[in-house]
Amino acid sequence: MSGLANRKILLGVTGGIACYKSAVLLRALQEAGAELRVVMTPAAQAFVTPLTFQALSGHDVYTELLDPSQEAAMDHISLARWADLVLIAPASADFMARIANGMANDLLSTLCLATESQVVLAPAMNRVMWLNPATQDNLQRLLARGYLCWGPDEGEQACGESGPGRMLEPEALCQQAVSHFGNGVLDGVNVLMTAGSTREPIDPVRFVGNRSSGKMGYALAQSMRDLGADVTLISGPTSLAAPAKIVSIRVETAEEMHASVMEHVDSCDIFVAVAAVADYRPSLVAADKIKKNKEILTLELVRNPDILAEVAAMEHPPFTVGFAAETEQIEHYADEKRRRKRLNMIAANRVGSDEGGFESEQNALILLWQDAREELPMMAKSQLAQRLAERIAEQYNASI
Repeated sequence: MSGLANRKILLGVTGGIACYKSAVLLRALQEAGAELRVVMTPAAQAFVTPLTFQALSGHDVYTELLDPSQEAAMDHISLARWADLVLIAPASADFMARIANGMANDLLSTLCLATESQVVLAPAMNRVMWLNPATQDNLQRLLARGYLCWGPDEGEQACGESGPGRMLEPEALCQQAVSHFGNGVLDGVNVLMTAGSTREPIDPVRFVGNRSSGKMGYALAQSMRDLGADVTLISGPTSLAAPAKIVSIRVETAEEMHASVMEHVDSCDIFVAVAAVADYRPSLVAADKIKKNKEILTLELVRNPDILAEVAAMEHPPFTVGFAAETEQIEHYADEKRRRKRLNMIAANRVGSDEGGFESEQNALILLWQDAREELPMMAKSQLAQRLAERIAEQYNASI
């Protein structure tokens, strides 16, 4: 592997048992041609000594923010500017929380604030810590600011439990770095996406809506971006921040989303409809707030435009991916939807259960396309989005 020739990588090591893998990662990156500098947090030094990384890298290891000897050699601002890539492996839950809040209370967190280079997280922690809403919220904030997240993997953990949270193996992280500097699998590809829910007004106060948070759509948009795509995201109401390096368009109703999609669809290569669009809207919207003076209130609903079906039925449609949120017979209903609307692919998930789906930090999907299927087990939505983006890219490239 020589895809990292002349690349300068700053390897950040935070506290966790996966620190021992960072030494193997360092050697793999060097063998791929990269020049390395290592920065360790105080917690990381409780697991592996700086001498280990110094011996392997052939350079001093940076550990202190205000160390006069290290500042004389290369101050922290120069170090931040030196790197082509900042790879934090392992990235602990504590470190992610600190940089998500803009803290700069050690050398590595300060470098993350000071660098203009790409920062990549390779998380490593207990599965419960990884799936904790606080960690997932921190991750989403960092992704929205342009950070990348490689992993985590699933499997046996040092604590004896099994699940998502293992740091990706050094070889896999090294390959990710090579791919990062090479051509992305979706370089030059225009992706149009919808996400979130829609709100259909009843009166100036009330609306018809659903429980979609937009988390899956936003995570997938970021993953498509990370594969090199130029992404335009049309989003219904959500509390999520607009992702970095993505064109973000905000709408509220299904008709507004339909109009925006039709305005942009001619220039896209891939269309991914993640949004939970309301099927119906009130036929009449009251000009004033409806008063509570009736025992029974009847609303007449009319159908909204079917955005996904209309895009797939175009004379020259883009590669079209739909989502199906079902409460029963998930695969049956999803495949029927795929065939009826002539979609290239559909991702089906269960909603209304205690695990996964709307408002959750995790989900599971069944992917269906022509004569093939794949099940993606329950995992964090950020990780699930990466897996789904890779599969969409694979099938799109196979179709052209």
